[in-house]
Amino acid sequence: MSPAPEPALPLGVLDFVGIEYGETATQSIAGAVDIARAVEAAGYRRYWVSEHHNMRSLACSAPEILIAHLGAHTDRIRIGAGGIMLPNHSSFKVAETFRTLLAMYPDRIDLALGRAPGTDPLTAHVLRRGATGDPGAEFPGQVGQLLAFLGDGFPDDHPYRSLVAAPVVDEQPQLFVLGSSGYGTRFAAINGMSAVFAHHMSPEIAFDALVAYRQEFEPRQPGAEPWSAMSVLTFASDDPEAVAEFEAGWTLTIDNIRRGIREPLRPEQVREFAHSGAFEQRRHADNRMVTGPADDVVARLQEMKAAAQVDEIIVVTPGTDRSRRAASFTAVADAWRRAA
Repeated sequence: MSPAPEPALPLGVLDFVGIEYGETATQSIAGAVDIARAVEAAGYRRYWVSEHHNMRSLACSAPEILIAHLGAHTDRIRIGAGGIMLPNHSSFKVAETFRTLLAMYPDRIDLALGRAPGTDPLTAHVLRRGATGDPGAEFPGQVGQLLAFLGDGFPDDHPYRSLVAAPVVDEQPQLFVLGSSGYGTRFAAINGMSAVFAHHMSPEIAFDALVAYRQEFEPRQPGAEPWSAMSVLTFASDDPEAVAEFEAGWTLTIDNIRRGIREPLRPEQVREFAHSGAFEQRRHADNRMVTGPADDVVARLQEMKAAAQVDEIIVVTPGTDRSRRAASFTAVADAWRRAA
């Protein structure tokens, strides 16, 4: 079912809940609450937290718990998981968890589904209790079960027909399918679901995948319309130094992940890299990031929104300075209103 229109900007935030160098997980989660409040005040439509595991630099291994905490400290912004990596979980348990969240925060809960593990192979093996098989091949069946538990129901002769995902509530979370390859958008289109594509991971195929989604969309219910969003690495600031450090920080983060390094970045490490020749050579290699003064950033985001034919932009702004991140979110929202 496509999300209902809401009186908010067509913007969301995806937060990895980063642990800044020298702080505790407790401080990181308190910082995420501050960010959620800031983007709510700025007029964003939704705030999501991701699911990642085996990372000393992130505090988002249990997004469903974070959502409950965030809901208690915000008033109206939609909150959710971007996403729940479904192969790591039982569909029945996911249904129970998100129905509980809906009972706590009606009309505010989002559930975006991914088929990747959100971690390394060994951790995925542990999360899945050593289960063998192809998680990607099992994903469609898991989604079907989840939809049935959330309200679609099972056929009369199905062995799960008598099960109830408690507590029973009158609504479903807004559902989305995540993707960073063509699979997620195709799955969403064929099954009449909303799609979110990770431009921040695969910018080279994002636009084609999202345009194809609209062309291939098959409604699950009469009158249903396609709905899509695209997540984009975004940072708005008039300070060139802050822009360079944001870009350098993300570049180092990706390098560290590829090397198996999962520690928080040191701010001085980011500053040093931002002034290096190696960074300048790589800085604009793939046009993955949208950075600079807020009006320029928003102009580019709106161009991308039109080209990808999406309903919403999901802003992704990781970094080592939470105050800069909060200022960027506010600047983007203000510039979006000016451009409207």
